[in-house]
Amino acid sequence: MAKKQKSFFKKTIIVLLLTLLIIGGLGGYYAYKTIYQPNINSIDKKSQIIYIPTGSDFDDVLDILNDNNILKNQSTFEFLAEKKKYKDAVKPGKYRILAKMSNNALINLLKSGIQEQVEINFNGIKSTNQLISRLCRRIEADSISLYEAMNDSGYLSKYGLNPDNVQTLFITGTYKFYWNTSVDEFFDRMSKEYKSFWTTARKKKAKEIGFSQTEVAVLASIVQGEQCCDNAEKKIIAGLYINRLKQDMMLQSDPTVIFAIGDFSIQRVSFEQTRFESPYNTYINKGLPPGPISFIQGTSIDAVLNYEKSNYIFMCAKEDLSGKHYFAKSYDQHCVFAQKYRDALNNRGIH
Repeated sequence: MAKKQKSFFKKTIIVLLLTLLIIGGLGGYYAYKTIYQPNINSIDKKSQIIYIPTGSDFDDVLDILNDNNILKNQSTFEFLAEKKKYKDAVKPGKYRILAKMSNNALINLLKSGIQEQVEINFNGIKSTNQLISRLCRRIEADSISLYEAMNDSGYLSKYGLNPDNVQTLFITGTYKFYWNTSVDEFFDRMSKEYKSFWTTARKKKAKEIGFSQTEVAVLASIVQGEQCCDNAEKKIIAGLYINRLKQDMMLQSDPTVIFAIGDFSIQRVSFEQTRFESPYNTYINKGLPPGPISFIQGTSIDAVLNYEKSNYIFMCAKEDLSGKHYFAKSYDQHCVFAQKYRDALNNRGIH
C-alpha cells in the first residue's frame, strides 16, 4: 500500500512538473511572440509613414496606428507599451514603420523619437504666400500661424525684419526639418542659416559697395528676376543696376512690375502695366523697392557683391528668347536691341 502511494505521488509530481514546463514554455513563447515577432500589416509595402501630432497621447497613437491599419494585434502592442512605459512617453513626429517590425522595435522607435526628416526648398517661390503653401504641406505648423508670423511686425522685429523684407531671411536651397517643427522653430532655424550664409567676407563686401545686407538681397532678387541661371550675366546686370542707382535713375525692371501686379504668368509687360501703382514698381519709383521680389539664390547675392564694373545703363532680352541679354551704354543703341526683341515677341504672338 505504501509503495502504491509513493508511486502515485511520484506520478503526480511528474505530471505537475510537465504541466509547469508546458505552461512555462507556452508563456515564454507568448512573451517572445509579444516582444519580437513581426506585428505589422505590411500588405506588400516595405514601409509606411505615420504622423503623430504635437500633444498626442497614447490613445491618439493607437487611433493613428489603427487608422493606417498598422498593427496585426493591438492587445500585444498595448501590453508591451505599458511594460516599456511608452504610454507616458509619446513623442510627436513623422515616423517610418518598417514592414517586419516587432512590437519591441516599433515601441523603441516611437519612444526614442527618431523621426524621418522632411526636405524643404524655396526654389521658384516668388511670394510669402507661396512659401506658406509649401511649408504647411511639409511641416506641422499650420498656414494661419505661418501667415500671422510673416505679417506681424512685432514678431519679425526680433529677427531684424518686417513684413516687406521677410523674404530676405530665406536664401534658396534645400533644408531638412523635423515634421513637427513649430513656427518659432522654423524662424529660429532660418535665422541661423541666414547668419551662417552672411559670412564676415560677405558683410565686408556689402559695406564696400555701400549696401546693407537687406539692400543687397533686394537688388539680388531683381537681378535674379532678369536672369535666373547665368551667374556671369548676373554680375553684369548687377553692375548695370548699380550704375543706375548711382546716377539716380529709375531701375525700370519688368520683374518688379510683375511682382507688384502679382500675376507671374505675364510674359510681356505693357506700357499700361508699368504705370501700376505700387512701391515695388521701379518704373514709377526711384531706388530699390521695400523688399525682395522673389526668394533669393545665394549666387544672386554673390553676383551683387561681386558685380562687374561697366558703363552699361540699358539692357534688353535677346530676340532668340534664350534668357540672355544685350547691354548698352546709350539709349539709341538700346532702342535697336529693343526693337529686335519686340519683333520677336510679335512674331511669336506673345502679347
